[in-house]
Amino acid sequence: MTAADAVVVGAGVIGSAIAYELARAGRDVVVVDRRGGPGHGSTSASSAIVRFNYSTWAGVALSWEAKHCWEGWREHLGAPDDEPLAHFCRTGLVILDVDVAPKEPTLALFDRAGVPYEVWSPAELARRVPGIDAGRFWPPKRLDDDGFWAPAAGEIGAFFTPDAGYVDDPRLAAANLMAAAQRYGARLLARRDVTAVLRDGDRVSGVELDGRDEVAAPVVVNAAGPWSGAFNRLAGVGDDFTVTVRPLRQEVHQVATPAGDLPVVADLDLGVYTRPAPGGALLVGGTEPACDPLQWLENPDDAAPEPTAEVFAAQVTRAARRMPGLTVPNRPAGIVGVYDVTDDWTPIYDRTALDGFFVAIGTSGNQFKNAPVVGRLMAQLIDSPGSPEYVGEHTGLRIDLSAFSRKRAVNDASTHTVLG
Repeated sequence: MTAADAVVVGAGVIGSAIAYELARAGRDVVVVDRRGGPGHGSTSASSAIVRFNYSTWAGVALSWEAKHCWEGWREHLGAPDDEPLAHFCRTGLVILDVDVAPKEPTLALFDRAGVPYEVWSPAELARRVPGIDAGRFWPPKRLDDDGFWAPAAGEIGAFFTPDAGYVDDPRLAAANLMAAAQRYGARLLARRDVTAVLRDGDRVSGVELDGRDEVAAPVVVNAAGPWSGAFNRLAGVGDDFTVTVRPLRQEVHQVATPAGDLPVVADLDLGVYTRPAPGGALLVGGTEPACDPLQWLENPDDAAPEPTAEVFAAQVTRAARRMPGLTVPNRPAGIVGVYDVTDDWTPIYDRTALDGFFVAIGTSGNQFKNAPVVGRLMAQLIDSPGSPEYVGEHTGLRIDLSAFSRKRAVNDASTHTVLG
């Protein structure tokens, strides 16, 4: 039997960040993952966008704090000068105006947090973003809808956050965090399945691996991504949760960029987002518009691994309406991931009714950017389970941790999309 102070289940960017902070605090940490290495699951399918527009104060404050970690990534990790690191690319983010997500509440949160922004008219949007069409096409439509190619019904404005951008290699970012954890003695057990959660009365006492080995620990953290719901059921927790998690298959596509230096664009008006990528590429993802069926899964392993022509055509053609210079290829190119999504797209960072069993779940789609801070707030929750708030080390912003409680009310202000 192996013994540790804490077991983190999941070596994605969230689990690796938690392992790093627990190990840095002096705990003996074991990380277990069913994949071959850190970031090989849903993290590797992340668009890794660093943005600050959320529907809650906690979301805005958390992401603004995390931005400072990405800007000083080597310092955050304590990494040696010769270690290859993921890189934060500052491109700015344009968020197009839509009635379903009015900008005024978000900008009020930006003012409170100190996030710089600019409000753009349609003319300013067209001037500042190369090749963009500032028409309003709402609502998003299917390609077979007779109204898909209808002319724009007016013009659309936007707001712009210059400090946003993306991380160029999300898998490498997770590997960086794991390497930092290992410098403090953390151990990674890859290609291992958790087959049981061990108990000592009403307290967790470790995990069983592959039906034969045990890791004894008084703390177990569920950071299992799309397998987190199944892991909760294995542990016998979740009956008191007011929000649930489900696995969701998602596609992100890659095409040639239609213009020069582009910012990230969040376009709920057409139901897509776009993000520049190294080498003159453009990533195109969806924002879960009502006209598109969501691909919920019972088992994450059932996800078809290749992008489909139907989803590719829908998302990339929508992006081409916004950027008419974009060419829609005949064959889909991109990646498929399985997200771990809550009812309101807000994560759960909390303890559970099983003493010593903690969860960092429902994180897929919009929490990659927050991983460096999630590691710290989870370490705080584990060391001081009654902690009412987290205070950002860079910004000093105070975050009420009840916003991420397993017993919270569903966030009605959420867009109920990847934007949160």
